Amino acid sequence: MATRPQPPEPRRPAPRLYLVTPPTADPAALADAIAQALEAADVAAVLVPLTGDDERALLNGLKALAPAVQGAGAALLLGGRPELAARAGADGAHLAGIDELNAALPSLKPDRIAGCGGLATRHDAMTAAEAGADYVMFGDPDERGHRPSFDAVLERVEWWAEVFEIPSVGFAMHPDEIAALVTAGADFVAVGGLVFDDPRGLAAAMKDAQAILAIPEAVE
Repeated sequence: MATRPQPPEPRRPAPRLYLVTPPTADPAALADAIAQALEAADVAAVLVPLTGDDERALLNGLKALAPAVQGAGAALLLGGRPELAARAGADGAHLAGIDELNAALPSLKPDRIAGCGGLATRHDAMTAAEAGADYVMFGDPDERGHRPSFDAVLERVEWWAEVFEIPSVGFAMHPDEIAALVTAGADFVAVGGLVFDDPRGLAAAMKDAQAILAIPEAVE
């Protein structure tokens, strides 16, 4: 009796870029640069880490920035001030660690995205997923710019892709890390200083990042 062929396993959607801006107390000042970046590449989300204590200024700046992000089909995520997400018209927030995630979930769910980074161990990542995180991020640098070795980041991304359905974001600090993260199974590749510090300008750097992301060898 012939063996019935098994259907192929479903493939994850093609990976997309996740743009991380420099920390800012004036989100509106980023609008033009971000609009150019989103024209140059397919970006799923823009994370804006917020600084400063002037809540009114932050809200006004975010409301001015939101159309540039959301009008291009990307999600606007806040870093550092998740309680402002609803009033700013943002799509959600990125939380640094389990404690921040747990504190922010009541104000974000069920209408907004809650992502989580700063995950030092596998257990932390699983705890974040069980708590209700919509994605987990691996390889994001801490406040001093430090992160685990890139080999460790790749191992974590690969493990996650094999076991969990919740998306993962791999943080690329160098251009040659983008394809490696995709090959490991990252659903999104975060780029920050890699593109903002490029002397050719943000749009050119984003175009290159998109080209690397789309290399067939990287996604098969």
